[in-house]
Amino acid sequence: MAADERLLERVRAALGKRRVSEKRMFGGVAFLLRGHMCVGVLGSTLVVRVDKDKSDALLAPPHVRPMDFTGRPMRGFLYVDGPAIRTAGGLKKWVDRAVAYTSALPRKK
Repeated sequence: MAADERLLERVRAALGKRRVSEKRMFGGVAFLLRGHMCVGVLGSTLVVRVDKDKSDALLAPPHVRPMDFTGRPMRGFLYVDGPAIRTAGGLKKWVDRAVAYTSALPRKK
């Protein structure tokens, strides 16, 4: 599934001047921060990395679900769909949440 180009541009804007790299993953595009996947775009869905211990609590809002790319939920990763990221503020909230968590991880070599 190709990444939605419009959503990719919006994610790039939400990331601002942060030093991230882009990598094709999962059939979409992932943004890596300090060597760790931070956020990504799979089709028109945002993929967000979060604290594994807090991921269940983050499932409460509508349009948020566990990432189950392999058919099994991946702890610490969520899918966030359309209505939750339709506005710039909604998208920024999820991107900032992923950046905050990923920034605290030790740098990958």
